[in-house]
Amino acid sequence: MSADDHRLIAECLQGDTAAFGVLVRRYQERLYNTAYRLVGNAEDAYDVVQEAFLSAYQSLDSFKGDSLFFTWLYRIAVNTAISLKRKRRAVVSIDGGRNGEQGVEAADTSESSHPGHAMEQAEQGRRIHEALGRLSAEHRAVLVMKDMEGQKYETMAEVLQVPIGTIRSRLHRARLELRDLLEKDES
Repeated sequence: MSADDHRLIAECLQGDTAAFGVLVRRYQERLYNTAYRLVGNAEDAYDVVQEAFLSAYQSLDSFKGDSLFFTWLYRIAVNTAISLKRKRRAVVSIDGGRNGEQGVEAADTSESSHPGHAMEQAEQGRRIHEALGRLSAEHRAVLVMKDMEGQKYETMAEVLQVPIGTIRSRLHRARLELRDLLEKDES
């Protein structure tokens, strides 16, 4: 797939905009999922993805091919999401999201033997989503990338352009901060 990406990039640089459309379709869902986890709502996630693709298209000639195209694109999207979170840091949402969005996935129906299980799962998801929203953009980014997306430390370091030691340190502090926020919410 990497060779195919390079071919599509070359075609795009030669003026074939449809080739970039193929790259967009290939990666937009993965980028959206990451952006949603980082910014916390669908509308902002769409904006982040759109801005990331626009930025990538405008600077496509600067892509050197040292890394995978998706890694380069992912870095642009994560940085765009972090920038958006920094801009909106002072804004506190009382209702947890636009139009009541909570980003909670449906509960596993196989656990139907416990009538309150789905409600408990939804409440726990809401609490985690809310606590994630109170973390700094840097802490939220490493938590999402590692714990929700299973990214490797090396990939995270490349995307965020910081040493692996910094990734480990941020992740440790982010997990502690998240735990503290969740414990405070329980009391």
